[in-house]
Amino acid sequence: MRHRVFWPATMLAIYYLICSGAYPANPQATAGRTHYMGREIAVTMHYTGAPWLVRESREREEECSTLLRALKLKPDDVVCDLGCGNGFYALEIAKQVPKGKVIGVDIQPEMLRMLRERARISGVKNIELVLGTLSDPKLPRGKVDLVFCVDAYHEFSHPEKMLRAIRRSLSKSGRLALVEFRAEDPLVPIKPLHKMSKQQILKELIPNGFKLVGQFDALPWQHVMFFGRDESWKPSAKK
Repeated sequence: MRHRVFWPATMLAIYYLICSGAYPANPQATAGRTHYMGREIAVTMHYTGAPWLVRESREREEECSTLLRALKLKPDDVVCDLGCGNGFYALEIAKQVPKGKVIGVDIQPEMLRMLRERARISGVKNIELVLGTLSDPKLPRGKVDLVFCVDAYHEFSHPEKMLRAIRRSLSKSGRLALVEFRAEDPLVPIKPLHKMSKQQILKELIPNGFKLVGQFDALPWQHVMFFGRDESWKPSAKK
């Protein structure tokens, strides 16, 4: 059953500071468009808000271990954690793909430095760190089995270019797992700009060469939607 979770006051304060802009935005994040297909694009969360990503209550609030099981990872998978931040998920995924690797991509070098240090302390070595750009995650073509994007897509200032790059990176059976807070549910305690509806997700991904191949609806706050390449898709001339 989905449930409401009440955050400690300190974590709520951090989150609302992040979303309200009290933390400075990533300087790059203002360079892209502000709207896409009727949706306002959120500004990238600044690295100074990174403690919120690894808060003690996150498992209880979001059931992160349930999400990881839903990915059905194989030991030799190559997984991209796109918008990896300081590595909350990247480190756990790396342990589940001992014969594969995790490519952690972020546009903030400070986040990658935090992840590198956390990986060193944890003894996790199968993580490759990549400093992406607003329009290019710099992923290898056709090599990624899963692009895992948690609560980050709504911040992409160049969604079409990013989706094209993600699509190119997928292996033959590769998937994009898009995880976003549910805009349809007013009880999800996240500001509306940082939520997405299933309808909006489909509206944006289908025209960019993806097809829905699965969904997981058992998390308390988030949608999980799996996409594969639509091989019949052809890019429009204007793109």
